[in-house]
Amino acid sequence: MRENARMKGDYQELVDEISALLGAPATLENRDFALIAFGAHDSDDDSAMDPVRTRSILTRRSTPAVRSWFEGFGIARATGPVRIPPAPEAGVHRGRICLPVRHRGVVLGYVWLLDAEPGPGVEQLSAAMEVAARIGALLADEVQAGADLTREFRAVLTAERGWQRDMAVAALRTALGERAEALHAVVCVAPWPSADPAEAPSVRSVPGATALCTVPWGARGTSPAPGAMAGGQCIALLMRLRSPDILAPALTAASGLLGKISNEGAGAAAGVADARRGLGELDAAWREASAAARAALAEPRLGPVATWASIGPYRLLTALPSEAVHDPVVGPLLEPSHRELARTAEVFLDCAGQAGRTAAELGIHRQTLYYRLSRVEQLTGLDLDDGEDRLLLHMALKASRL
Repeated sequence: MRENARMKGDYQELVDEISALLGAPATLENRDFALIAFGAHDSDDDSAMDPVRTRSILTRRSTPAVRSWFEGFGIARATGPVRIPPAPEAGVHRGRICLPVRHRGVVLGYVWLLDAEPGPGVEQLSAAMEVAARIGALLADEVQAGADLTREFRAVLTAERGWQRDMAVAALRTALGERAEALHAVVCVAPWPSADPAEAPSVRSVPGATALCTVPWGARGTSPAPGAMAGGQCIALLMRLRSPDILAPALTAASGLLGKISNEGAGAAAGVADARRGLGELDAAWREASAAARAALAEPRLGPVATWASIGPYRLLTALPSEAVHDPVVGPLLEPSHRELARTAEVFLDCAGQAGRTAAELGIHRQTLYYRLSRVEQLTGLDLDDGEDRLLLHMALKASRL
């Protein structure tokens, strides 16, 4: 957090320096038009603020329409200042000067200034571009530090298998540099309450995190099986580890992210994959993490944070297609009117068929237990003295929560 505050302070100082050089309030946005820093203005003239700048400052982001309009002037390709005329119909009441923020040929952001006659001269703009280059270097350092790997990480998790995923992994590996071969664990927190990526936590707010992003929860490529709570969002996190046997940093991070959800994470859970070195098995790690999160949601005793190693039979059940886990023989038992019978059968099977343990667990007499089990057999047609029938019933009851 202190490092994040330092960076924000550096950006603010550089924006203020440009404002002083050009005698106009400056605004710094990243390449996705999200606000980073802005300079205050002390003019009494209301025209010093127009709706677009005001909205950008208040909401910390420009709208897609505004972004498209400004990009139409070629700012993403420009290497020098770009003057943009006013357009009252678009809410742009004042002309703009855009200073592209680049580093090694890549645009990383934009500095915006309100233009006025006669406007800054060539020497002033040249000096301002030198400051913009320093901002570019700072943004590049932030990218290398993992603060802006959202798109690269998301691309890996959502890409189709084959060359698309290979390219996404290569891009993430390049962005990470030497850290790509480090030991890490993948974490899944689901469901995440907001679909707005801007409301996701910053990677810098999670100690030890390398990358963080939101992805659709249950969409193709983002969960280990179809039908995994389709719709909504989840958080994916890439955590650095010191030892393959110690997942504590990932478990702590998962608990912290759950704590950011209202009602102390009610209705959400987290899963942690096994530790891995490098990015070669990132897709498998994501399947493990999301499977563990699904298991923790289905079986509260496993959560709120579950590891892949701890979810037992759910390692197999979460890998099954959704249509495979709904066996018609068990269907009648899963009706709401038979909820008590279903629980009795599951506890009996969890207790390895030991009547004494089951009766004690349920707090009922043995004769009551035997009666309920006979009703289960009548409803399903299964024989609870048969091992395969027991296995089918046990799997179906567990899978029904998924």
